[in-house]
Amino acid sequence: MKTKGYQIVYEDNHLVIVNKEPGLLVQGDRTGDVTLLDLVKDYIKEKYAKPGEVFLGTVHRLDRPVSGLVVFARTSKALERMNEIFRKRQVQKTYWAVVRRMPPEEKGRLVHWLVKDEERNQVTAYTYEAPGSQKAELTYRLLGKINEHYLLEVNPITGRPHQIRAQLASMGCPIRGDIKYGYDRAVPDKKIYLHARRLYFIHPVKKEPLICKAGVPNDPFWEEFLALDTEDFKDKNLDFIY
Repeated sequence: MKTKGYQIVYEDNHLVIVNKEPGLLVQGDRTGDVTLLDLVKDYIKEKYAKPGEVFLGTVHRLDRPVSGLVVFARTSKALERMNEIFRKRQVQKTYWAVVRRMPPEEKGRLVHWLVKDEERNQVTAYTYEAPGSQKAELTYRLLGKINEHYLLEVNPITGRPHQIRAQLASMGCPIRGDIKYGYDRAVPDKKIYLHARRLYFIHPVKKEPLICKAGVPNDPFWEEFLALDTEDFKDKNLDFIY
């Protein structure tokens, strides 16, 4: 189901998983802007004619300019179990990122220690264990190239704030549009070309494998990469398998 700002990818009595468009907040901040959490609550309230306040727990978040999969829990039990799944890293996450520079190797593993500046809402990546830092790890591989831009598939091993953005920038490959982490100019709507493409985990209640995939935003630049003749893009319209 497609609505303004997001698309329902998977839904049952325990979870709602949506594909978020770039520019939409997941949870509220000091801007007071409408959030994805608010919109999905409204959807549930209307669809199921629920009286009173709708319970919806945020399992994890995406940065505002990032698109892709976000998981919400519809019950406190599902929220508790999903939090444990994420805490124990029992979830496989795959992102797509468009960067301008060719990475030093076509595939690799990055390990950094991140320090967050709360006032600027920005992290700095160090190659050593700096004071107050958190270890961040990811793997990446090159999927394709168009002109001077490269599409990377990124699999974060840890789940640190701004991890992918900071680590790719530290490799000399800032994400298209991400001026906070070194890209030279913004793109329309202040979005960046980072997309939470795929999630895999064991359903917290049904105990069955769940794989969700999110189509990329409706954007000519993404469409150019989707036209590449590779197996990675032939299933672009697949929303979920379970």
